[in-house]
Amino acid sequence: MNRRKKGIQILKAQAKRANAKLASKNKPKYLSKAERAKLEVEAESAIRYVASVGEKETTVERS
Repeated sequence: MNRRKKGIQILKAQAKRANAKLASKNKPKYLSKAERAKLEVEAESAIRYVASVGEKETTVERS
Protein backbone atom coordinates (compact mmCIF):
# COMPACT_ATOMS: atom_id res chain seq x y z
CA MET A 1 0.00 0.00 0.00
CA ASN A 2 1.46 3.33 -0.96
CA ARG A 3 1.82 6.30 1.38
CA ARG A 4 -0.95 8.35 -0.19
CA LYS A 5 -3.50 5.56 0.01
CA LYS A 6 -2.56 4.79 3.62
CA GLY A 7 -2.98 8.46 4.59
CA ILE A 8 -6.41 8.64 2.96
CA GLN A 9 -7.44 5.41 4.68
CA ILE A 10 -6.41 6.77 8.10
CA LEU A 11 -8.32 10.03 7.56
CA LYS A 12 -11.45 8.19 6.42
CA ALA A 13 -11.32 5.97 9.49
CA GLN A 14 -10.98 9.01 11.78
CA ALA A 15 -13.94 10.70 10.09
CA LYS A 16 -16.04 7.56 10.39
CA ARG A 17 -15.33 7.31 14.14
CA ALA A 18 -16.13 11.00 14.65
CA ASN A 19 -19.46 10.66 12.82
CA ALA A 20 -20.33 7.57 14.84
CA LYS A 21 -19.86 9.52 18.08
CA LEU A 22 -22.08 12.34 16.83
CA ALA A 23 -24.85 10.02 15.63
CA SER A 24 -27.93 9.83 17.81
CA LYS A 25 -28.18 6.73 19.91
CA ASN A 26 -31.57 5.09 19.41
CA LYS A 27 -30.62 1.93 21.25
CA PRO A 28 -32.40 1.63 24.61
CA LYS A 29 -30.41 1.13 27.79
CA TYR A 30 -29.76 -2.51 28.66
CA LEU A 31 -31.95 -3.92 31.42
CA SER A 32 -31.04 -7.22 33.01
CA LYS A 33 -33.57 -10.01 33.30
CA ALA A 34 -33.95 -9.36 37.04
CA GLU A 35 -34.57 -5.64 36.47
CA ARG A 36 -37.20 -6.41 33.81
CA ALA A 37 -38.97 -8.79 36.20
CA LYS A 38 -38.88 -6.18 38.95
CA LEU A 39 -40.37 -3.52 36.66
CA GLU A 40 -43.07 -5.93 35.56
CA VAL A 41 -44.05 -6.66 39.17
CA GLU A 42 -44.15 -2.94 39.97
CA ALA A 43 -46.33 -2.28 36.93
CA GLU A 44 -48.74 -5.05 37.93
CA SER A 45 -49.03 -3.72 41.46
CA ALA A 46 -49.66 -0.20 40.14
CA ILE A 47 -52.41 -1.48 37.85
CA ARG A 48 -54.00 -3.42 40.71
CA TYR A 49 -53.83 -0.33 42.94
CA VAL A 50 -55.50 1.85 40.31
CA ALA A 51 -58.15 -0.80 39.74
CA SER A 52 -58.87 -1.11 43.46
CA VAL A 53 -59.12 2.68 43.84
CA GLY A 54 -61.51 2.76 40.89
CA GLU A 55 -63.69 0.08 42.47
CA LYS A 56 -63.86 1.98 45.76
CA GLU A 57 -64.92 5.16 43.95
CA THR A 58 -67.69 3.35 42.08
CA THR A 59 -69.01 1.78 45.30
CA VAL A 60 -69.04 5.20 46.97
CA GLU A 61 -70.95 6.71 44.03
CA ARG A 62 -73.55 3.93 44.11
CA SER A 63 -74.37 4.48 47.77
